[in-house]
Amino acid sequence: MIEFHKSSLFNLQFSIPRRLALVFFLLLIGTSIESAAQTWHKVKWVNDGDTIVLTTGERVRYIGINAPEIDHENQKAQPQGYQARAFNKKLVLSQRIRFEYDQERADRYGRTLAYVYLADGSFLNVRLLQAGLAFYLYLKPNLKYSNMLLQAQRKAMELKKGLWHNWREADKKYIGNRNSRRFHLASCPHAKKIKSKNRVQFARKWDAFYQGYAPARNCIKEFWSY
Repeated sequence: MIEFHKSSLFNLQFSIPRRLALVFFLLLIGTSIESAAQTWHKVKWVNDGDTIVLTTGERVRYIGINAPEIDHENQKAQPQGYQARAFNKKLVLSQRIRFEYDQERADRYGRTLAYVYLADGSFLNVRLLQAGLAFYLYLKPNLKYSNMLLQAQRKAMELKKGLWHNWREADKKYIGNRNSRRFHLASCPHAKKIKSKNRVQFARKWDAFYQGYAPARNCIKEFWSY
């Protein structure tokens, strides 16, 4: 004859409901996480090729890319600046988009940093690079898709799309910083401050871009000047 202790009967009675409650709780959390990942946003305004404003007023900056500037204040538009904005606008204005985030959720200007996906599932950051309407921007610690983004840029360069179409080079040398992945004119004072272990030389601006380096703003004022 099998004997049951009172404590065993108590545990038997309450173990099943508790387990069911735990399963329900875990399913609820999973659903909440999935819902958060699938939150959709609507675009009210397109600033340029890499920045938008949502209907909520939230400003969003695309991670890992930099599109050429349009004219504003005392700055002239950079080559392909308006084409980049038009491309971005055609895809997102008044459309639903969703975000994926990296290590940092906002930049120093208070803009949300995001990887942007369209309703059809396409990755907008990559599409801008593939069209040659932005260049890859290495920026720690947001490097989740750095390799994918760089490969998209390289493909556009090889196909001579957008920014890379009528590429010309000046007779200048460039110095890159391995740590920041920025490159400078060799004659720039900032280039001379780069530690020897981080210095890398480029004979052409093209080579620097192909290796994933971006122009240093404090040295190369016009990204696409020749």
